[in-house]
Amino acid sequence: MAINKDYEDIPGTFVFDADRARIGYHLNQFCISLSKAENRDAFKTDPEAHMAKFPMSEEQSQAVRDRDWNRMLELCGNIYYTSKLAAFDGINFQQLAGLMTGMGDSYREMMVNGGRPIAGNRYKHEWKED
Repeated sequence: MAINKDYEDIPGTFVFDADRARIGYHLNQFCISLSKAENRDAFKTDPEAHMAKFPMSEEQSQAVRDRDWNRMLELCGNIYYTSKLAAFDGINFQQLAGLMTGMGDSYREMMVNGGRPIAGNRYKHEWKED
């Protein structure tokens, strides 16, 4: 999915703007539906039937099925909404960040120690070709 904005040059980041909100609307509505017990029960009982209530794209639905957290963001999900699906799975926000960065439990330690270094993490166009 290509959304051409100047800020698309930030590595590993999908800026959630009005365009992404429109594209991800149904995915995000599905995720936030899990805030209610009756919807969690419905999703647990029949995931496909519950997802069908929200006309997501097939790519978005597959990302939900796969629990592909980064793909959900790429497909215009909002982290605060998609984290509701993670919570449904018993994953807290810190664990989710560890999964999304590929760092697992070491994510917390990195953040406690000041986060990732800024060098090479500002813009993709600053990356040097090998």
